[in-house]
Amino acid sequence: MHAVLPSSSSFLAATGTRAIVAGLCLQSCLAAINHQTVVVFSCCREFSGRAKEIEGEERIVNERHTLCLQSRLEVIDHEIVCFSRCREFSGRRLPSLSHICVGEGIALAEYFINEHNTWGFAGSYFEINMLVKGVRNQYACRSTAKARSESHVLLSKNSSMDVIYVKQALMLKEAKQVYKKLVAEDPMESLYMIDIIQRLGIEHHFEKEIEGVLQNQHLILSSHLSDFVNSHKLFEVALTFRLLRQRGHYVSADLFDSLNLNRRKFKEKYGDDVKGLIALYEASQLSIEGEDNLNDSGCLSCELLHAWLSRHEDHDEFEYVSNALQHPLHYGLSRFMDKRIFLSDFKAKNEWTCFQELAKLNSCIFRFMNQNEIIQVSKWWQNLGLVKEVKFARYQPLKGYMWPMACYTDPSYSDQRIELTKPISLIYVIDDIFDVHGTLDQLTLFTDAVNRWELAGTEQLPDFMKICLSALYDITNGFAERVYKKHGLNPIDTLKESWVRLLNALLKEAHWLNSGHLPKAEEYLDNGIVSTGVHMVVIHAFFLLDQGLTKEAIAIMDDDFPNIIYSLAKIVRLSDDLEGAKSEDKNGLDGSYLDFYMSEHQGISAEDAQRHVVELISNEWKRLNREILTPNPFPSSFTNFCLNAARMVPLMYHYRSNPNLSNLQEHVKSLVNFGG
Repeated sequence: MHAVLPSSSSFLAATGTRAIVAGLCLQSCLAAINHQTVVVFSCCREFSGRAKEIEGEERIVNERHTLCLQSRLEVIDHEIVCFSRCREFSGRRLPSLSHICVGEGIALAEYFINEHNTWGFAGSYFEINMLVKGVRNQYACRSTAKARSESHVLLSKNSSMDVIYVKQALMLKEAKQVYKKLVAEDPMESLYMIDIIQRLGIEHHFEKEIEGVLQNQHLILSSHLSDFVNSHKLFEVALTFRLLRQRGHYVSADLFDSLNLNRRKFKEKYGDDVKGLIALYEASQLSIEGEDNLNDSGCLSCELLHAWLSRHEDHDEFEYVSNALQHPLHYGLSRFMDKRIFLSDFKAKNEWTCFQELAKLNSCIFRFMNQNEIIQVSKWWQNLGLVKEVKFARYQPLKGYMWPMACYTDPSYSDQRIELTKPISLIYVIDDIFDVHGTLDQLTLFTDAVNRWELAGTEQLPDFMKICLSALYDITNGFAERVYKKHGLNPIDTLKESWVRLLNALLKEAHWLNSGHLPKAEEYLDNGIVSTGVHMVVIHAFFLLDQGLTKEAIAIMDDDFPNIIYSLAKIVRLSDDLEGAKSEDKNGLDGSYLDFYMSEHQGISAEDAQRHVVELISNEWKRLNREILTPNPFPSSFTNFCLNAARMVPLMYHYRSNPNLSNLQEHVKSLVNFGG
């Protein structure tokens, strides 16, 4: 691959025969030449005029006017240290460096040589960015065959992403500087910033900063609770409570005892304090069992906010308040929330815009990673062999991928998302085998084979079941082998037991439905918690984490359902059954908790039964909240995974009017259309 610099004389005039890096200062652009030759247009905003020879060696512009840098290129810049053959960039490995766009870089170089007769250009962030956009537009308009030839110009998604990675590095640096500045001016500002950072879904960039602030704040509240409450507004107290609890720092709900006013006085004092009421309502979502006062305060704040909405239909914050009431932060995934809905005081602070820009870049990077992951998952699915069976020909792994995509929120967990999709995809296949394709005798043989973990004795099974069993064994054994190679422990027994539990639970349900036996509601629910497959999925997710794989934690997984998994599975089961009950095409018994509950409580209406299930789900969330605050041997990444799985439930089940579901659907659609 050759890249031509048409204005070579200008280049030589600027650099001489010894190639000097003299302020290659174009915003976030990389160009690769001949795979070993790299030109870096750094992301620095200004250049002091310093220059540095590269490795003290001569660099010559050859006959083809190609800048040949045989070893590595160093750029004097705070962000870019070196870009070498080993493809490392600022300590971070970039994807597919061999596909970096040559054309953009050369077009930019040509523009700056012609227009400025120099490689150095000092301009503002906005000016440089606009110039880059202009050059890109000029380059895109070129119609010569040579410029379009793949041998000279490779315009690929990978090259665009390399640009975005550099932009992200620059924006992250700016955001951290703004964060540091604002926190220094006002300590309480750090909590506002943490809230914004979490809403924008970029908290993985600020882990140390967030944990440092919250640990310090927790120490203050532990020793000076009354002083803190008396010296801060309702909004600040409630925000602090929520941020600490959702991060696993226990704070007593006694923090809100001073709010135990009668309804009239509470309304007089806080009736128009929209920020305070929303913060209190959000804080109440993290209550645990027994915190009745906090629950009552949350209900009262909800009532007052609804009253405020009825009086302010044309207010600028109407949409924000309405959305906060319908979709509390604790139950949602920030990635799929509408980030346009923010309080006006946030929009008014121009210095905070860098966080929004960082969120946009982060979203773009994550989408790109998801697209590549879907490609890998699709190839795996095609190679698995199940698609050759007519009954499975129309299955798509995207459905299974949606859960790990939402639960592993850190972009660095790409391998984990891919690997977890595999057992989840198989769950959907097995679930249909039990619900649609298999007879009771076949399902019994199928389950027996899983209990024995061997194919022997399955001769009487139809081919599609034997293919599925073979895939199950291969996926599980391959998964265990990868964990062993990485961590030195073999989880095969734990993984097998998780599948055995799932299959036994599915078989029990098949026996109930086949015999017409109606179990008690609690008996059904105990089994249904297992038949969700949640336990099996979470165990696989646990072994994919890079930390916390201790003997103590594994022993808890082996013995029984840890509380956090039990609560998650119960939320999934009840939500699934509630969705089925609300389905317009529901006809007769479908083997759900509501059917069995109504059978036991003759005369109860369907609406009352549904309200009962909603209350059960709410109570289970309180138990899940307690698990966040209870010391356990599991790493925080595991707890976050379980929480995100619970937060995924409203998007997948009965909250049909949830606008965040539309955001999820749009994202999934973009993955499906990738490359089209």
